[in-house]
Amino acid sequence: MTKIHRYLVSGAVGALAMSAAPAFAQDDTAEQPSSGLNEIVVTAQKTAESIQDVPISITAVGGERLSDMQVTTLQALQGSVPNVQIDNFANTPNNAVFTIRGIGVIEPDPYAGNTVSIVVDGVPQFFSMGALLDTYDVQRVEILRGPQGTLFGANTTGGVVNVVTNQPTGEFGGYIKGVYGNWNRFDVSGALEVPIAEDLASFKIAGIHTERDGWVTNVYDGSDMGSKNVDAIRGQLYLTPSLDLSITLQGEYVGARNGAPVVVNGGLPGEANYVPEGTFWNGAELPMYASPCAVAGQPCEAPDKFFSGNNEVPDTSNIDTYFGIATIELANTAIGDITSITGYKEFTQFEYTDQDGTAKTNNATRRRTKGWQLSEEFRTAFESGIISGVAGVFFMKTNYNHYQMYHLDFALPGLIQYNEQDQTTESYSAFLQTYAQVTDRLKLQAGIRFTHDKIDARSTLDTGLGSEALTSPDWDKFDVLFPGSLDVGGKESWDNVGWKLGLDYELGDDALAYASWSRGFKSGGFTGRIGVAADGDTPYNPEEVDTFEVGLKADFFDRTIRTNFAAFYTNYRDMQLAQIYFDPDTNVQGNRILNAAKSEIKGFELEAQAVPVWGLTLRGAVSYLDAKYKDFDYLDPVSTNVFDLTGFRLQNAPEWQTMLGVNYDYEMNSGSRIVADVSWMYTSKKYYTAIVNTPRSTVQPTYLVDALLTYHAPGGEWSAGLWGKNLLDKRYISTVYDSPGYMGIVGYAPPRQYGASLQYNF
Repeated sequence: MTKIHRYLVSGAVGALAMSAAPAFAQDDTAEQPSSGLNEIVVTAQKTAESIQDVPISITAVGGERLSDMQVTTLQALQGSVPNVQIDNFANTPNNAVFTIRGIGVIEPDPYAGNTVSIVVDGVPQFFSMGALLDTYDVQRVEILRGPQGTLFGANTTGGVVNVVTNQPTGEFGGYIKGVYGNWNRFDVSGALEVPIAEDLASFKIAGIHTERDGWVTNVYDGSDMGSKNVDAIRGQLYLTPSLDLSITLQGEYVGARNGAPVVVNGGLPGEANYVPEGTFWNGAELPMYASPCAVAGQPCEAPDKFFSGNNEVPDTSNIDTYFGIATIELANTAIGDITSITGYKEFTQFEYTDQDGTAKTNNATRRRTKGWQLSEEFRTAFESGIISGVAGVFFMKTNYNHYQMYHLDFALPGLIQYNEQDQTTESYSAFLQTYAQVTDRLKLQAGIRFTHDKIDARSTLDTGLGSEALTSPDWDKFDVLFPGSLDVGGKESWDNVGWKLGLDYELGDDALAYASWSRGFKSGGFTGRIGVAADGDTPYNPEEVDTFEVGLKADFFDRTIRTNFAAFYTNYRDMQLAQIYFDPDTNVQGNRILNAAKSEIKGFELEAQAVPVWGLTLRGAVSYLDAKYKDFDYLDPVSTNVFDLTGFRLQNAPEWQTMLGVNYDYEMNSGSRIVADVSWMYTSKKYYTAIVNTPRSTVQPTYLVDALLTYHAPGGEWSAGLWGKNLLDKRYISTVYDSPGYMGIVGYAPPRQYGASLQYNF
């Protein structure tokens, strides 16, 4: 994008944020029509274009709405986007678990990789750790459904979450905002841009501090659990030496000092970690709570008041992240408009977890992960006659080092296991995406990407007896080291080819029909968190996805009604499944990635919006998902029995999702505005982490109501608002892992949250 183009787009987006446009789920635009719905500009195909012209099933959530709803993590979008699940693993709450159209990875450690890529300002985030932390001063979030391998590379078999932050515009301005809410929530955020030299250089800084108490009570000492305390700051230097050249240097630091992960014990009598209700342990202030999974053969049920327990380890979960991006854009060269994006990120995560979630000394962990990634994308956007396209190369190298000290006193007093993981990956790819304007209305597209991935992985496991606490300077000391330590892993590489073929046809000025065939893949690897040698001595293979999609995007009646529809069929082969198991006979907790045979996914998504009168916006969405194994003989590692899972539903893949919303934007004679918004969201039941879909792995249907009321002063100088999430205060299970013989590991969804905000713009 040239310097002039970038200023025009940035200025239009900024003007829209201050206009009297109706606010709705897709509200960041680059054009304000005289009436009706706004045009939404996205970069889903590596170039700025209207969302209605993009032949992809995509939802864009604008930064103004994210700000009004006090969204500080991507997880707050759960339930609002069709066929998209945004979760975390129960005992690692900072790790993102994205599942789109039934395709996702439910495993906390980095060795499992991702099937949904989170991309921030053009840089793919290899690690899911910390990926739910840093949504502030965001322009929009684009969620692309279906394989996006041609333009975004490997590990996008489910889709892409494309986060675009507010970039410098070259003009002075900024804002400061404060938020206060229940659970002692307190936020301060803001941004400031200062031009250094007119039309040559500008500097912007943005940041946020957000904190709140936890909503789970510790039965050991009565304290709250799951507290949050995050600081983030981002600096951007925007240089424009000429009309055709722009350079953006961006650096960010995120520091989280949160409470330890909260594990809720969903055990049953006879299981290794079951603790009877009403019993007291280790001088606890409160009795043991009732297991939310107390009825065998039935789904778990969230209580009115949330309890867990931690008597063994500090209330600590710390993350430090450093992230830098250098973006160079050079327009009008002999080979097109060139873009170079260089990204580097490193992080350290350290946390303790009481893994049994009680006041009894059963089991706990000390975990630390250090990781870094370096990436470079070099591409050009070209156009010649009826042919246009994007061509480029991409490189990424990553490394992480992880340890976990695991105390298993429930199995044998003093029993400890120490697991270390060290893994380096490299990925090289070249891609080409082309478009041919065959007629004024018909366009063909063809894209291909070749990728070479290689991995060097090593995992070790030592088992023995120890007497040192996890907080001791000698926490890694063994009193007795059992024979038979494990040392597994290896080196492996894979070559993969992905592609996309499609056509789209303009039925009219405001209607687009499209059809496409996309092939995506996720690379292979080695299991890192091992229990027996078989878990990690051989690599798991890549998986492949073929998705066939047809869609229709249309605006009607001078853009007062908009309907976007997509139907899809996916053939999923060699799909990777994370398997976590516990063998009560040997007291071994094992983990591995399986290559299941085949699955079949089909469904649809419909999103609609309408402006019946100026200022009133109605919105709705419905999605259906039929995601089942087509051919899968599952070997249970504990019983060694083989189960035919043909026809069983996939994990984290609810059948139905619906959303209804109303927004009213009323402009008064003084020029001030009042914006009211209410959303209702429904997600049907789903199975979370049990491959065999046991009752205890079921997550119940959820119904959520969110609302906001915001006053904007004349000219947009300041605003004040009230907001609420889960207003009906429904109590829900959000995650549950069923480990027969061990226990159910349960996580709770947030209860009602509400508060007020005040923002000043300058």
